[in-house]
Amino acid sequence: MSSQPPPGSGEPPEDDPFRKQPPPGEGGGSPYDTPRGGGTPQPPPPPGGGEPPPHGWNQPPPHGSEPPPPYGGGPPPPYGGDPYGGQPPYGAPPGGYPGDPLAGMPPLADSARRTLARIIDMIMVGIVVWLITWGFNVNEYNVNGDNVHVGRSLWQSAIAAVLYMAYDTFMISRSGQTLGKKWLKMRVANLEDGSTPSVQSALIRSAVLWIPFAFCCACVWTAICGGWSFFDKPYKQGLHDKPAKTVVVSTA
Repeated sequence: MSSQPPPGSGEPPEDDPFRKQPPPGEGGGSPYDTPRGGGTPQPPPPPGGGEPPPHGWNQPPPHGSEPPPPYGGGPPPPYGGDPYGGQPPYGAPPGGYPGDPLAGMPPLADSARRTLARIIDMIMVGIVVWLITWGFNVNEYNVNGDNVHVGRSLWQSAIAAVLYMAYDTFMISRSGQTLGKKWLKMRVANLEDGSTPSVQSALIRSAVLWIPFAFCCACVWTAICGGWSFFDKPYKQGLHDKPAKTVVVSTA
């Protein structure tokens, strides 16, 4: 039976090469989880070999007896000490706290490179938009002698929004990369697990970016939306990354 999620579920496939993986020899769950097969967990082998402890090894000690040392031996750490012996647990950044979503991911992409990649994508898709609108005679500006007037701009804006969103959604849900991002060695990743965004996440991300761009405030909105990553902490997200729950990481 296939372990792949059903089509349209919005979940990234389990064989996604970008999905964060636990260290070798460790599962993805808590070390305190009950084994999948159910039943009582087996005791660890004693140091130096020998027979395992008898039945009841995991039972509490009799009343009045000295409690055993914590697993791994040695006294428990003092209050406020480091129970990990100076090493952060899996899922924690160096010197950081457990559960940081960025643990196990490549470094975040530089915001200046992100801006350059966006400009490359805008130019390429913009050429296609211009050719289509020119071919269908729905250019935004019509020049007639001494009169220059805005006409048919709604159709051009609609075509631009559809093409930009289709381009972003298809490319990012396919590999996490538009052409600009691929050439500049970066990709879009789910903040939760580092996998390639689903079609739904990619569509939300592109809609937030391109609908205002196409219909009302192209230059201003692009500068605000994309430029937000220069100041956002700690994930360097653009405004369009936040509803999609994505980040942009380096692939170099």
